[in-house]
Amino acid sequence: MKSRTLKITAPIAILILGVTAAFILASSRRAPERQQKPVLGPLVEVITAQPTTISTIVRGHGEVRAKTTVEIVPQVAGRVIAMHPGLVAGGHFRAGEALLTIEPRDYELAVERARAAVARAEVSVEREQAEAEVALQEWDAIHPGEEPNSGLVVREPQVRQAEAELAAAQADLAVARLSLERTTITLPFDGIVESETVDLGQYVTIGKKLATVYGTAVAEVRVPLAERELAWFRVPTRPGIKGPSALVIANFGGISQTWSGEVVRMEARVDTTSRMVPVVIAVSNPFRTNGHDLPLLPGTFVKVEISGHDLDHVVAVPRHAIHEGDVVWIVKGENLTIVPVTTARTDLDTAYIAEGLESGDLVVISQLDAVTDGMVVRTIETATSEGSNA
Repeated sequence: MKSRTLKITAPIAILILGVTAAFILASSRRAPERQQKPVLGPLVEVITAQPTTISTIVRGHGEVRAKTTVEIVPQVAGRVIAMHPGLVAGGHFRAGEALLTIEPRDYELAVERARAAVARAEVSVEREQAEAEVALQEWDAIHPGEEPNSGLVVREPQVRQAEAELAAAQADLAVARLSLERTTITLPFDGIVESETVDLGQYVTIGKKLATVYGTAVAEVRVPLAERELAWFRVPTRPGIKGPSALVIANFGGISQTWSGEVVRMEARVDTTSRMVPVVIAVSNPFRTNGHDLPLLPGTFVKVEISGHDLDHVVAVPRHAIHEGDVVWIVKGENLTIVPVTTARTDLDTAYIAEGLESGDLVVISQLDAVTDGMVVRTIETATSEGSNA
């Protein structure tokens, strides 16, 4: 009986001793200290503001056109007996070269007839003047010391008529010579033929258009600009005023070519639909070529960069760094601060801040979904704000 009781109570006693020992050990161990995790703000990219002077550039697009375009129209009629080899579409010619020659024989004969008429008129004048001298001598013999009482006495009307006929004959001779000169068509400038509708041997009439040509000395680019852009450069408004320089950029097959130009004038009215103001840029020697470069042909669509006024003491930041139109985010210490600014000018990618930033300010250029003034951020500086062309 006693042995049976010991078998039952021994395990229970061991279990109670184990639980008691575990409790004593657990209560004697120190609890680990709780550590506070630091609050990590969002990581933002910043640039350092550095005020500088910016040379502004006004950008636009336009179409090239020839400054000088002429239609070749004959002033005399006749058969074409000679043509310049460059009188074809795309052909070149020099100033003073004969582009077209009309058969001159009829006009040479007209000059001879007119020359003969002048000779006859000169004889008539000489005869009338001689007869007038004889009449005056006869008057003096009959009426010595008296002035003739009428011009008819000394044949003054006949002399004037003969002189008038001589002047008319000389004018006819000048017209005949001019018509003869017009059988050869020339132009006072180097040019290119845009189109032509004449062939050798063709009979041409007065006033019929035979070809269209344009000069190669100067090309023009008409650039429509918003009215506000005109404040950034000086537009020549009268002769003698030099306009700002401009860069004309054309793209041919993925290759960019540039020409230097100059703003020469503004057109006379604002476009009533778009409210744009057309400005004209002149490009000298548009047909210059470098190696395999193409000339600046009329009809080419080009980009234009006009040199404008300088902006002093401005900070250049990416355009997307301007929020709600007039604020930027800067970082002071570990906190983001919302700062109002005044923007002097913006272009496609950059804004130029005139007021609101100081040198050394860290401007946030990252985009954040939610921003509060004073929020904690972490920064990484990727670039420094530097001046560029506006």
